[in-house]
Amino acid sequence: MTTSTSTSTSTRTPAGELSATAARHLLLNMTPNGSLGPEGENLFVVQRGDGPYVDDADGRRYIDGLSGLYCCQLGYSYAPEFAEAAEKQLRDLCFSPLWSSSAHPTAIALAERLSRLAPVDVEHTFFAGGGAEAVETAWKIARRYHALRGEPGRVKAIARRGAYHGLTIGALSFTDDPGLKEPYGPAAIDTRFVSNTNRFGLAAEYADDEVFTARLLAELEAAILAEDPGTVAMLIAEPVQNRGGCITPPAGYWEGLRSLADRYGFLLVADEVITAFGRVGEWFGGDRYGARPDMVTVAKGITAGYAPMGATLVNKRVVEVINRPGTVLNHGYTFAGHPLSAAIALRSLEIMERDRILDNVRGLQDHLAGRMASLVDLPIVGDVRGAGFFYACELVGDQEGGGFGDTARAALVADLIPRRLREAGLLARVYNRAAPLVQIAPPLISDRQLLDRIADILADALDEASARL
Repeated sequence: MTTSTSTSTSTRTPAGELSATAARHLLLNMTPNGSLGPEGENLFVVQRGDGPYVDDADGRRYIDGLSGLYCCQLGYSYAPEFAEAAEKQLRDLCFSPLWSSSAHPTAIALAERLSRLAPVDVEHTFFAGGGAEAVETAWKIARRYHALRGEPGRVKAIARRGAYHGLTIGALSFTDDPGLKEPYGPAAIDTRFVSNTNRFGLAAEYADDEVFTARLLAELEAAILAEDPGTVAMLIAEPVQNRGGCITPPAGYWEGLRSLADRYGFLLVADEVITAFGRVGEWFGGDRYGARPDMVTVAKGITAGYAPMGATLVNKRVVEVINRPGTVLNHGYTFAGHPLSAAIALRSLEIMERDRILDNVRGLQDHLAGRMASLVDLPIVGDVRGAGFFYACELVGDQEGGGFGDTARAALVADLIPRRLREAGLLARVYNRAAPLVQIAPPLISDRQLLDRIADILADALDEASARL
C-alpha cells in the first residue's frame, strides 16, 4: 500500500501534489468543491507573482487580467516595499484592537489619510476585515443613525437587480440572485430591488442619457413610495456595477440618487469595494460620476492585495448623530484596522501617489476602451462596456433574442472560451450564469503593450467561439 502511494505521487507535478492535498483538506470559496475530483484534477494553483504576471505551481506564466479578483492594483513587484512596511510595524506593534476607547497610531494615520482622498464631507472611517463586513457595517450605521433620529421604522433597503454586495447573511440580502440566497432561507433584511443601469437590449431611445436617467429615477421613486419612504433606511449601489459586467451609469444618475435620498430621508451608500483606489481612474469611482454618498464601502484595492482589509467611510452628517455624547456604536470586528493591514494600506497609497498609478490609468484608458470596443464586431459579442481598467464583453449566442442554447453555452462559454484564454496565458473572468460575460480588470501598472496583448488574446478566443456558433 505504501509503495503504491509513493509510486503514484512521485509522478505528479508540483501542481498535482498541491491539488491532491487541497482536494483532501481545503474548501474553496464559491466553488463546487466536489467537482474538482478526488485528486483535485481541475484545481488551478498559483504559486508566485511578478509585475502583472502570475506563475502556476508548474511554472507556467499568465497575465493576471483580473488583478487577483480586483485586488492587486499594483501587480506583484512591490513586495520588498510592503515587507519593509510590515517589518517596521511588527517590530513596533503586532496587534491592538480598535475597541472600547482604544486605538493605535497606524489605524489613526490611515483614517486621516483616507479622509483626504474620500468624497466631500466623508471624513470618518470604520475599519473591517473585508468588503462584506464593510457593507454590514454600512447597514448597521444606517439603522443606528435613523433610530437615534427618532425613526426606528426605517428597516428596509433598496438595491439594484443583478448586483452583488457580499456573502455574509446581511450583505447577501442586497443581492437578488436566488442561487446565492435560497440555500440560506429568507433574507435578513427586507430589500426592494430596482433596475440597474445596463441599457443593453433596451429600446434605442434609452441610448440618450437624459431619457435613460429619467426612466431609472422614476422607477426608483415609485419603488420608494410603494414601500413607504419612512421605512427605507438606505440605498446601496456600485458606481460601476461589477456583476452583470462592468455596468456604467448614465449622466445625471448619481446626482439623481442624491436628490431622492435627500427628499425621502434615506442614506446613500456607494459600494466601492472594487471601484475605489484607481480601478476606473480615480481614487473613488463615484468621483467620476458625480456621486455624493453618505457612506462608502471599500476593500480589495485599499491594500493592493498585500493584506486583508475593508472599511466603511462615513460623512460628517451621519457621524454627528452616531457620535452624540453617551451614544455607543455597539458594532465591531476583532481584527478591524489591524496594525499590519493598516501599515500595508498606508504604503500602498504612498506608492500609488509616488508612482503616479492613477495617471497611468487615465493615460491609457482611452486606448483600452478603443481596443475593447472593437470586439463588438465579433458575432458572439453583443455589448462591450466598462471604464478605466475595468471592462466586460456580454456574449450573445445561437438562440432567438441572443440567448445560448444549452449545448452552445456548455461548449463555448463554459469550456472553449475560458480554456483558450488560459492556454494563451490570460487569466480573465468568464461568467456562465444569467448573463454570459468575459471580464477583465488588469493591474493598474499595465502598459500599452500589455493591454494590447490582453485585447489580442480576447479577440482570438472570441473569434474562434464566433466561428463555432
